[in-house]
Amino acid sequence: MRLSKLKLGLLVALVSASSLTSAARDFLNVSYDPTRELYTEVNKEFGAYWKSRTGQDINFRQSHGGSGKQARAVIDGLNADVVTLALAADIDAIAEKTNLLPKNWQKKFPHNATPYTSTIVFLVRKDNPKKIKDWGDLIKPGVEIITPNPKTSGGARWNYLAAWAWAKHQPGGNDAKAQEFVRKIYKQTKVLDSGARGSTTTFAERGIGDVLLAWENEAYLALREQPGKFEIVTPSLSILAEPPVAIVEKNAEKSGNKQLAQGYLNFLYSAKGQNIAAKNFYRPRDANVLKKYSSTFKPLKLITIDREFGGWTKAQKQHFENNGIFDQITKANSAK
Repeated sequence: MRLSKLKLGLLVALVSASSLTSAARDFLNVSYDPTRELYTEVNKEFGAYWKSRTGQDINFRQSHGGSGKQARAVIDGLNADVVTLALAADIDAIAEKTNLLPKNWQKKFPHNATPYTSTIVFLVRKDNPKKIKDWGDLIKPGVEIITPNPKTSGGARWNYLAAWAWAKHQPGGNDAKAQEFVRKIYKQTKVLDSGARGSTTTFAERGIGDVLLAWENEAYLALREQPGKFEIVTPSLSILAEPPVAIVEKNAEKSGNKQLAQGYLNFLYSAKGQNIAAKNFYRPRDANVLKKYSSTFKPLKLITIDREFGGWTKAQKQHFENNGIFDQITKANSAK
């Protein structure tokens, strides 16, 4: 499917007003923590578009939380029409443990079903009192870190892997040195919230910690909401974070929302959807839209999950499943 063909006029292909009931439809998007503002705006714009084409109102419902926790909720029966989660491994888990969507779900939309991207940056307090410039500064004595728990948060897993990759790319770096570096980061982590938004609240609202490891979009949102209180530090190397989307096909078919779900996720790739993503500090896939926001989205040196870690299936098993490396790190820190 080519992005250029996803015109707004095709979003409701094969759907006519006469084929839809006049009653408003309930529609549930199960998403991860920092997307509340993004999908509030998407729902407003797409809802108006859908009504103009079909005459039908949509009762949008949003569910937010740590990405891993959200995936488990869908597995356990939360009737999502679509999922818009933080990483592919969480949607893979739904596909593997249920028959709600096919295992090749990433082939259903462009860019492996990731309509926008993000990365990991540092949010520090005004004037950067601990002089944090790069990953290595995080483990200086006295630096208190805020990051979510990788067992429940997708953003936390991106944070963890970005730190690992930086350490491994240092002169003489290897997996053993990367593991020790990441262990030290979690040794100096003050609070492990269950999701990225919870960590932002801990840092920005409760005033705990010297540095927040954050989604780029979440960091910019904090600057917008509390101007003059924080600064963003962009590390020398970070990770290309690709939050994917998927139709939970069995649920959407059961609710009668399959075509609505298709149009909803297609909308994210449209020019209007891409502009909404950029306004909410997600990096749009559309090169023309990205160019409009070039003053916000600076070029970065980014590693990828596939090239650096062999993809999410391998990384999830090695690092985050029970008795994986993160659990080993946690046990080591408890023993010291």
